[in-house]
Amino acid sequence: MGRIFVVELDGRSYRCKFCRTHLALPDDLVSRSFHCRRGKAYLFNNANESSKSRKCATFEALNRLLFRIPFSRVNITVGALEERVMLSGMHTVADIFCCCCGQIVGWKYEAAHEKSQKYKEGKFVLERGRIVDEIDFSSEVYIDTRPSMSDGEDA
Repeated sequence: MGRIFVVELDGRSYRCKFCRTHLALPDDLVSRSFHCRRGKAYLFNNANESSKSRKCATFEALNRLLFRIPFSRVNITVGALEERVMLSGMHTVADIFCCCCGQIVGWKYEAAHEKSQKYKEGKFVLERGRIVDEIDFSSEVYIDTRPSMSDGEDA
């Protein structure tokens, strides 16, 4: 199958809910008002291809040359193209998968058939239920619900 190269992004990032692999940066977020059949979704300019991770493109090229892997980006794999009717009309899309756990995390817009939807071409949608914001799990707070000494004194 080949070796998987996983790249950690600098700063805050959106990650795969299942394995915590870095997928996208907040700087690349275009819209939070997208919807999919499973709920909310976010539109990104790039999925793990920001200026902070451009050096990863050489790994992508190396993987494609050495292992003859179909087009894939670092930390995501792009599936086969298909025509799909969506809420906004007909689009040519490809599902995107986390490269570590293989879970589907969203899709990529390859082509839009309506002029008003052309802005989506080349952009990625990550389903909110399949990703986590780094803040979601790095800022967990422990709350002690046992009575303390001062609580006992009040009683």
